Amino acid sequence: HSVREFVDNEVIPIIDQHFKDATFPDELIPQFADMNLLGVNLPEEYGCGGMSHVAYGLVCQELERCDSGIRSFVSVQGSLVMYPIFKFGSEAQRKTYLPKLASGEFMGCFGLTEPDHGSNPGGMVTNFKDKGDHYLLNGAKMWISNAPFADIAVVWAKDESGRIHGLIVERGMEGFSTPTTHNKWSLRASATGELIFDNVKVPKENLLPNKSGLGAPLMCLDSARFGIACGAIGAAMD
Repeated sequence: HSVREFVDNEVIPIIDQHFKDATFPDELIPQFADMNLLGVNLPEEYGCGGMSHVAYGLVCQELERCDSGIRSFVSVQGSLVMYPIFKFGSEAQRKTYLPKLASGEFMGCFGLTEPDHGSNPGGMVTNFKDKGDHYLLNGAKMWISNAPFADIAVVWAKDESGRIHGLIVERGMEGFSTPTTHNKWSLRASATGELIFDNVKVPKENLLPNKSGLGAPLMCLDSARFGIACGAIGAAMD
């Protein structure tokens, strides 16, 4: 009910203008955080909502009843950024990033899709090499929700043996840029961009240690599908 009232009172009145202007209503982020909508179904010990998958689905249903881009923002932050850090990250990574992502201090994005490898993520060419005290990351990702304003990106890349791993890449790392995608026909109130890695030095402690292989990012997509499916019902209700 609280999410429904928030959508009716705060989001619906402004969303048409944001859709027309192709802008994301970032002034609402503190309210998303206050209502525990960032990481709805992750544990409270990391500052998250601690609610059920069903609760997460109902939240997404209400958000997408208003706008798909708004639901997409919450899905990406919770299911594609916070979830892999919680599930595959070290305890130090969880404590560093999850509370800031839950509070809206940090925004995140998920780098899997590539310019030449959309529905075939296993064909990715983004890669990193072990340089002793750091990894050197090169490649590009495309159609990335939240990329233009993300503070961190959970990026999937191949090591020198071709094994896929997740890396936390932070805004400000030299060689990392996030150009905005313009002239979209849909999800216009969602910020979309590219991720470009040009010899980015990534600290070794930024590798997600607890799972590798294509199954890891696919598990993230599975987690996001709860919200997407429920969101589709919200769009149908509207």
